[in-house]
Amino acid sequence: MPRLNFGNWVEDAVKWLQTHMEWLFDFVSKVLTGMYDGVDKVLGAPEPLLMAGIFAVIAFWLRGLVPAVLAFVGFALIDSLQLWDDAMSTLSLVLVASVITIVIAVPLGIWSARNRTVSGVLRPVLDLMQTMPAFVYLIPGVMFFSIGPMPGLIATIIFSMPPGVRMTELGIRQVDGELVEAAEAFGTTPRDTLIRVQLPLALPTIMAGINQVIMLALSMVVIAGMAGAGGLGEQVYAAVTQVNIGGGVESGLAVVILAMYLDRMTGALNQRVSPLGRRALAKAAAAMRGAKLWHYRPGTAVATVGVVVLALIAGGMNLAQNDDGGKPSASASTNVGHGKQINMGYIPWDEGIATTFLWKELLEQRGYKPNVKQLDPGPLYSGIAKGDIDFQTDAWLPTTHKAYWAKYGSQMTDLGAWYGPTTLELTVPAYMKDINTLDDLKGKAGEFGGKITGIESSAGEMGLLKDKVLPAYGLDGEYKIVSSSTATMLADLDRQIAAKKPILVPLWSPHWAYSKYDLKKLKDTKGAWGKGDELHTVAAKGFESKDPTVAGWLKNFHMDEKQLSSLENTIQSAGKGKEQDGVRTWLKKNPKVADTFAPLPKDKGATAKGKEAGKVVNMGYFPWDEAIATTYLWENLLEDRGYKPKVKQLDPGPLYTALAQGQMDVQFDSWLPTTHKQYMDKYGDRLSDIGAWYGPTSLELTVPSYMKDVNTLDDLKEKAGEFGGKITGIESSAGEMGILKDKVMPAYGLDDDYKLVSSSTATMLADLDRSIAQKKPVVVSLWSPHWAYNKYDLKKLKDPKGAWGKGEKIHVVGKKTFGKDFPELNGWLKNFHMDDKDLASLEDQIQKGGKGNEKASARKWMDDHRDLVDKMAPVGS
Repeated sequence: MPRLNFGNWVEDAVKWLQTHMEWLFDFVSKVLTGMYDGVDKVLGAPEPLLMAGIFAVIAFWLRGLVPAVLAFVGFALIDSLQLWDDAMSTLSLVLVASVITIVIAVPLGIWSARNRTVSGVLRPVLDLMQTMPAFVYLIPGVMFFSIGPMPGLIATIIFSMPPGVRMTELGIRQVDGELVEAAEAFGTTPRDTLIRVQLPLALPTIMAGINQVIMLALSMVVIAGMAGAGGLGEQVYAAVTQVNIGGGVESGLAVVILAMYLDRMTGALNQRVSPLGRRALAKAAAAMRGAKLWHYRPGTAVATVGVVVLALIAGGMNLAQNDDGGKPSASASTNVGHGKQINMGYIPWDEGIATTFLWKELLEQRGYKPNVKQLDPGPLYSGIAKGDIDFQTDAWLPTTHKAYWAKYGSQMTDLGAWYGPTTLELTVPAYMKDINTLDDLKGKAGEFGGKITGIESSAGEMGLLKDKVLPAYGLDGEYKIVSSSTATMLADLDRQIAAKKPILVPLWSPHWAYSKYDLKKLKDTKGAWGKGDELHTVAAKGFESKDPTVAGWLKNFHMDEKQLSSLENTIQSAGKGKEQDGVRTWLKKNPKVADTFAPLPKDKGATAKGKEAGKVVNMGYFPWDEAIATTYLWENLLEDRGYKPKVKQLDPGPLYTALAQGQMDVQFDSWLPTTHKQYMDKYGDRLSDIGAWYGPTSLELTVPSYMKDVNTLDDLKEKAGEFGGKITGIESSAGEMGILKDKVMPAYGLDDDYKLVSSSTATMLADLDRSIAQKKPVVVSLWSPHWAYNKYDLKKLKDPKGAWGKGEKIHVVGKKTFGKDFPELNGWLKNFHMDDKDLASLEDQIQKGGKGNEKASARKWMDDHRDLVDKMAPVGS
């Protein structure tokens, strides 16, 4: 029979879907991730014991007092094992996957019960879904949705759906046909027969199916952990790959507690929601004599009150805890990251573990918030390519990880080698005197049980061993390579050495095993392993722009064999689960390393405190781009100087009123002397004009450049029909709108033909973008400087009559006593200036960062313009 390349067809299908259906996967990912994050926040927000109390009240309602007490004890045990957050993440994953599965499975089961054809079509599909190894679902899951909860969610939904469909179908089919016929005889519609007869009677069977759905969903947590979903699955996976028996038992016990709770609660839920169940429950309660307290179950209303009260207490405690100022872990002088999150991934190889936790500690010391995930090589490289992982430090290039670089190299950045060259080798214990080279292995497979104990099957070393090394020495028919994990291989090595038995394993240098055991590297006389690799740091495409500081540190990162082996040994001595403690111990012994690997900016004034550090500064802005840009720039600057800035968005009218009343301290976007003249006329004697920082500006009406016959304001006359008789404006309270309505339009006779439509800056820009995309006429009110002139090909309409007036300057305006209350800041702002290039680049950076990320985007711009920033707020020695 010829080879059927079914796998190739599947890969081609996956590639086609990636290319043509990416929008669908993005939509699904956003919806499901949003559901998961929402549930996870709800479950993880309260204090653990309060949440355990809520679970106990639910158990009291469904099963009684003793199960409630046991439920509380079980969840308290999870908390005492310091696995609460992981358990709630897992529970969130199970709940979201189960709800989605049930919403799909129950209707399918009903349809199958009422239609034999549908049942016949679904049966083999359900067989495939349930019998296909669940690990297989992770492959397309990672390809379509990258790492995180999504692949685990998708695999869980597919794997757990069949029992939901089948049990629903079975329950409905088992309803006595005579009851259905009786209902139909009385004229009941098929819909009412289903809802009022079949579903109530089938509910116990359907609930049993739902119970199975939840149990199967929970059984998938380890697989979800392998794809970076976090939770208990990640803890179990990490324990397995690192042979951490204690950690594995603890995380496994937490899974068992969750499983027992969910199983008992869903099993009892049938008695509360099913008419038959409620009847049986009432009958049992009536027949009960004595010891009623132990079997008492509160009513739904009482249980609801209990849950609500505990939830309100938990919410209040959460608010109180979050109002503590959130002190950064880094000191002011080392807080380079300012809380920015960095996502790191690692393969559980010793040098990967060592350098990952080293950089985690260094980044925390520098004020970043690193998030670390353990992954297999495939998901890790896929995550970097998709941008979900920022960098990893254990890329073996050009050989071991060649396959991943060939596949994802165009979507990654190589930040350079930090160690090398390395070597790959087959290794035996030194007591095997008659085996010194790879040639010596020929004919001796019996001594080793015919096997080579390998590591992860996805590791490049395993591919080289199978495809090149074994064939080169004629060993491929004699030895079987047993894939496992690095930790499993090392455990087997330890066990065999302790028993002085033969063992053959793939290893690499550097590795701490050569220090711990007396091992022998088998010489490669034919050079089949090839030249040694170098260990590289590989980052997501664009990481250098996202964080040039960290990227610069990683580019200059280097370790020699002595440093690396001592770091690995210290981490090994610290024990499983205490990798970062081991790193801290090592850093104490090597105090110069932190400043060498992650040097602080040379100008220590960049984060020095000002004379008025600790003062609260209330800053307001209206949503114009230069106001947003400069406000968030100064918010970052003042935080660096030790101030406590508070930022609030207001319309111009309320903002000037607040400044005049002293409720706000300062704002950075007063267009004077024209645009904001009305506010200065009204409040000027109660304000302080600190000075102009930019100018001159210009106000204008603007059209797309493809409107060749409209070049001046005169050209708009008689062409109102082309523009739908409207000019798209901005906020009605903006001074520009008043000038346009009262001066510009009358001067050119446009007030009769055009209607000035007030909206908002964002709405105007959206209308401009939409019209340009369709190449339709549009005229909008704009101003210079503005980033829109860089993004679009626009034309400012000339003002031959000078109706707009002269260009303005943008001023910083404060409350009347601003100079007295903030003398240091007042001095900085008097000397504050930005030219067109700097302002445009700041606005552009904020636009790229997107809504909600203005502060972080301004911080990124500051990192790239440190000299300019230091001049804005200089601190004396």
